[in-house]
Amino acid sequence: MTDLIHQRSRRVEALRDAARNRIAEDGVTRQTVGAIADDLREIAVQTGFWSADQFPPPDEDSKQARYLIAEDEGHSFALYLNVMRPGKRIPPHNHTTWACVAAVEGVELNTLWTRTDDGTVPGRATVSEDREVTIEPGTAIGMLPDDIHSVFIPGDRIIRHLHFYGRALETLTERVMFDPEAGTCWTMDVGVKTRKAGQ
Repeated sequence: MTDLIHQRSRRVEALRDAARNRIAEDGVTRQTVGAIADDLREIAVQTGFWSADQFPPPDEDSKQARYLIAEDEGHSFALYLNVMRPGKRIPPHNHTTWACVAAVEGVELNTLWTRTDDGTVPGRATVSEDREVTIEPGTAIGMLPDDIHSVFIPGDRIIRHLHFYGRALETLTERVMFDPEAGTCWTMDVGVKTRKAGQ
């Protein structure tokens, strides 16, 4: 187990080093974030790094457990493992930083949205659905800070997916969540309490 943890730590740090270098050289672009998502997919397929004995699923009363794997001292380049039960829904929201998601196991349905109003009326917003992306083992997605997505966990299996952000979720105080039917929006909270890796 100790060897596995050390291997995981080395792979995680290599992932984060590569992301730092890509951002430093080319900035936050669709191409750069896509390349980071590809790197994330490569570590996600190492399923032994992300097993249930190290990262237990949420209890029956909860739909999600989120584990912080690593982050910089300045709360940047933050990697999490999300363990979610079927039926979990997260309404449309942005991130205000780049974000990448890759599947370890199980399916996460991501719907991508476009904001169609001009954002001038506080608390009001309209969004239109663009497309659905299935995130399953061997796939990943990269999103820019203003991209909007919603999440649904279908089926009957607990999923494990890696989420990698330019800044730690706990620092993202200006994320916006949207209600497409009501035409409203509000500041998104951090959601479930983040657990530390190995706890």
